[in-house]
Amino acid sequence: MYETEVQAKTAQHMFSNRDLKKLLIPLAIDQLLNTMMGTVGTMMVSNLGSAAISAVSLVDSINILIVQAFYALAAGGTVICSHYLGCSDRFHAKRAAKQLIFITFILSVMIAALCIAFNGPLLHLIFGKVEPKVMEYARQYFLISAISYPFIALYDDGASIFRAQENSRLPMQISLYSNIINLVLNFLFVWGFHLGVAGSALATLTARVFSTVFVMAKLRSPSWQICMEHYLDIRPDWGQIKKILYLGIPSGIENSMFQFGKLALQSTVSLMGTAAIAAQGMANILENLNGILALGIGIGSMTVVGECLGAGRKDEAVYYIKKLSWIAEIVLIISCLIIFILVRPITYFCGMEPESAKMCIFMLTWISIVKPIVWTLSFIPAYGLRASGDVKFTMFVSAASMWMCRVSLAIFLARVMGFGPIAVWIGMFADWTVRAIIFSVRFRSRKWLKHQVI
Repeated sequence: MYETEVQAKTAQHMFSNRDLKKLLIPLAIDQLLNTMMGTVGTMMVSNLGSAAISAVSLVDSINILIVQAFYALAAGGTVICSHYLGCSDRFHAKRAAKQLIFITFILSVMIAALCIAFNGPLLHLIFGKVEPKVMEYARQYFLISAISYPFIALYDDGASIFRAQENSRLPMQISLYSNIINLVLNFLFVWGFHLGVAGSALATLTARVFSTVFVMAKLRSPSWQICMEHYLDIRPDWGQIKKILYLGIPSGIENSMFQFGKLALQSTVSLMGTAAIAAQGMANILENLNGILALGIGIGSMTVVGECLGAGRKDEAVYYIKKLSWIAEIVLIISCLIIFILVRPITYFCGMEPESAKMCIFMLTWISIVKPIVWTLSFIPAYGLRASGDVKFTMFVSAASMWMCRVSLAIFLARVMGFGPIAVWIGMFADWTVRAIIFSVRFRSRKWLKHQVI
C-alpha cells in the first residue's frame, strides 16, 4: 500500500525522473562542453610558455565577464518562456523569445565594437603593467575574442529557448560538434600554421560561428513549440523586452560583479609574477571543470521551477529545488574527486613549469576539500529563486558577499598578509559559505514564491 501511495504521489509531479534525466544530463554535458571550448585553447597555448598562458588567462577573465552578462539575459528569457509554456501560452512564449534575440544581438554588437576599438587601452586599464610579451599576446587574443561576442550571445539565446522547451539534447549535440571543430582547428592553427595565441582564438571564433548558425537554423523548424520563422521580421516589443531585462539585468549585474571581482583579484595575482598567474589560471580552469556538471543541474532547475510556477504549482517548485540540490551535491563530489586525481597529470602534460604546477596542485587540493561542503547550497537554490523572479535578492546577496569575502578578504590576505595565490581561494571559500547560509534561509522562508513573472 505504501508503494502504491508513493507511486501515485510521484505520478502527480510535473516532471518524472525520466523527464529530469532527459533535461539535466544533456544540459550538464553541454555545460561541460562549453567549458571545454575555452579549456582546449588554454591547454594548446600552455605549451607555448608562461607568457602565452598568462595572456590567455588574463583575457579570459574579461571574456567570462562579457559572456556571463549575455548568459544572464538569455536566462531571463528562459524563465519567461518557461512560465508561459507552463500555462500553455505558446503565443507569448514565442514573442518573448523573439525579443530576447533582438535585444541581446543589439547589445552584443555594441559591446564587441567597444572592445575592438579600445583593445589595448582596456587591457592596460584593467591589468596595469604586465610583461610586454604577455600584453602582446593578450591584445591578439582579446581582439579576436571580441569579434565572437555577438555569436556567443545569439547561441546562448538559441540554446536557452530550446531548454525552455525541455530540449537540452540539441544544444548538447551542437556543443559537441563545435568542440570537435575547435579541437581540430586548434591543432591546425597553433601547431600546423604556427599562429600561436591568435591561432587558438581564431579556432574558437570559427567554432562559435558554427554553433550560432546551427542553433538559429534549427529554431526555424515549425515542429518546435517556439519557432523563429523569419528573423529579419523581428521588431521590438518593449513590454516583453522590459520583462526580459527585469529578470536579466539583476542576474547580469550579479554575474558581472562576480567577474569584476575576479578581475580585481587577477590584478592582484598579476603582481605575483608569471608563475603565479599561470598557476592561478590553471586552477581557475580546473575549478570550473569540477563544478560545471553540477552548475548544469542548477541551470536546468530554472526551466523546471519556471514551468511549475507558470502552472501555479508552488509546492512542486519547492520539491524540485530540494531534489535537484541533492543531485547536484552527489555530482559535485564525484567531479571534485576526479579532477583532484587528474590535476598532477594535467599540469605535467600541459608543460607547466614546476613552480606553477606546485602552486596549482596545492590550490586544487583545498578546493577539492572545501567545495563539496558549501558550494551546492550557495548556487543551486539561487537558480530556483531566480526562476521565481526573486532576482534582486540574489543579486544583492551575491554581490555583497563577493565584494566582502571574495575580493576584500582575498586582497587583504594576499597584499597585507602575504598569503600568495591561495588567498584568492580562501576568499572564495568564505563567499560560498556566506551565500550558502543566506540562500538556505531565504529558501526556507518561502518569500521568493510571492513574485509574479508574467
